[in-house]
Amino acid sequence: MSFDSLTLECFIAVAETASFTRAADKVARTQSAVSQQINKLENLVGKPLVTRARHISLTSEGEIFLSYAKKIVQLNRDAMDRFKHPELQGEVRFGLPEDFASVFLSDVLTEYASLHPRIMLNVECDLTLNLFSRFKQKEFDLVLVKMNRPEDFPNGMDVWSEALEWVGNKNLASFDDEHPVPLVLSPQPCVYRARAIHALENIKRNWRIVFSSHSYAGTIAAIKAGMGITVLPRNMVPADLQIIRKNKDLPKLDDTHISLLKHHDKNLAVNSFEKFVVERLKP
Repeated sequence: MSFDSLTLECFIAVAETASFTRAADKVARTQSAVSQQINKLENLVGKPLVTRARHISLTSEGEIFLSYAKKIVQLNRDAMDRFKHPELQGEVRFGLPEDFASVFLSDVLTEYASLHPRIMLNVECDLTLNLFSRFKQKEFDLVLVKMNRPEDFPNGMDVWSEALEWVGNKNLASFDDEHPVPLVLSPQPCVYRARAIHALENIKRNWRIVFSSHSYAGTIAAIKAGMGITVLPRNMVPADLQIIRKNKDLPKLDDTHISLLKHHDKNLAVNSFEKFVVERLKP
């Protein structure tokens, strides 16, 4: 009895996502292909590993097999990294905004570290303008930033453009011309803060900061508590918060560009990590 990598990776994806659909997206296969791989694996071990009810879960045998599957896949990746790509080693200094790390990149960083254990990832979160300044001072090899298109950097790459939205608690009372717009924003320097204040001042609308935090989690908590409104990219708005579009007192916001910047193409480890991040983040 032997196991192939695709079958095991499909099984691990189903276990981690509790969904054949999400597992298919994760391993870049169709849902039917993932289902076939799970059937193949169950026939191979001679035991049911997955319960196919309304909510997908592992059987007791599946829970036991999961630990073996992860070890086998990891050993396979280690061997491939060691012999197929022996040049991929060294250090990558990566900077990114804390909100992107919280929403998008935790799984990406974990997966890359697993695939390339001989590359040391040094990851640091900061505000975009701080990241940009420190990048110019060569403190980072690669940064993910919210900014305009990086024409000044020949090795910069736009990952995607995203609409910015005013966001608030669904139960937030409406505000009118008589009261300043209550804002929940990061401290300076912050791209979203600058966009929000500039847009309001352009229409001569009064505003006030009611809560300020470097933390994405802190900002979301303040919005959920109904303290005020904030600005977020559309694809980062939590399901239990509301995009505010029908309030005549709030101006339209410009789109933001999410870009990856690096200094040169000479570092193979940095190039590898850049490609990996772009593939995972491209819409």
